[in-house]
Amino acid sequence: MKSIKEITPIKSDQPFILLKHENANFDYPLHFHNEYELNLVINFQGKRTVGDSIERCDTIDMVLLGPELKHLWIPDRKMPNTRVITIQFQERLLNSELLNYNVSKDIKDMLELSKRGIFFGNPTRDLIIAKIETIEEVNSFASLLIFLEILHLLSISEDKKVLSSAHSVNYNQKWESRRISKIINYIKENYQQNIKLSQMASMVSMSDSAFSHYFKKRTNQSFSSYLQDYRLGVVIRLLTETNMSINEISYAAGFNSISSFNRAFKKKQNMSPKEFKLNYIKENSLS
Repeated sequence: MKSIKEITPIKSDQPFILLKHENANFDYPLHFHNEYELNLVINFQGKRTVGDSIERCDTIDMVLLGPELKHLWIPDRKMPNTRVITIQFQERLLNSELLNYNVSKDIKDMLELSKRGIFFGNPTRDLIIAKIETIEEVNSFASLLIFLEILHLLSISEDKKVLSSAHSVNYNQKWESRRISKIINYIKENYQQNIKLSQMASMVSMSDSAFSHYFKKRTNQSFSSYLQDYRLGVVIRLLTETNMSINEISYAAGFNSISSFNRAFKKKQNMSPKEFKLNYIKENSLS
């Protein structure tokens, strides 16, 4: 199911915009945009799609969305007084001098992670709602300070949950190890090929056993598990964004047999690729 690109109303000279929708209809299709977005949905019952995550949400939902991340809320039924409050801000904030200071590290890390979508529960959610209600004029300096405080509070929250899988969205995790970065970049460029652990170990001048231990210690995953998860992330993108057949997708993602592909996918998603695609289309249809 293809998504559409939304053009947001934020201007180049605005640090952020605040949008309020009373009695929201949720009639906008699956979409994405270039900006970050903090979305607060109040008095709502239904399902929320963020990347390859589909979850139920009830009453109040708050999610931080990174640039180009597909998202959609579909209500079970129209409810009175449903409100949506949205704060949008530009991607260039991540690269601004303000976030290069050590005191801003938590915010910078959170914005990078938001490319997978982040859900926030309480008490953070209620705290942020109270802060948003104090914003009166988005172009005032006082409101800018409140906005930065909101980002700080979100970044240090202990009640957040990452929504979409890392390999199915526009997410580039930063690795402190140059060896790991070299391996991950190679996977990104060559995942369709037959990649072997011994080949990767040789690339970083390590023995097979030493590399295996090193990779798992740095990534919390075995090399084979990481490679398979990356390929399954490619599969999710192709299933949800193209009309390719299951067989075509399997080989395009680097699986050497349809049976191994089906086993891996079902173990990860608890359903077959065909079931996933049909379910995704059904859950994201506004008709």
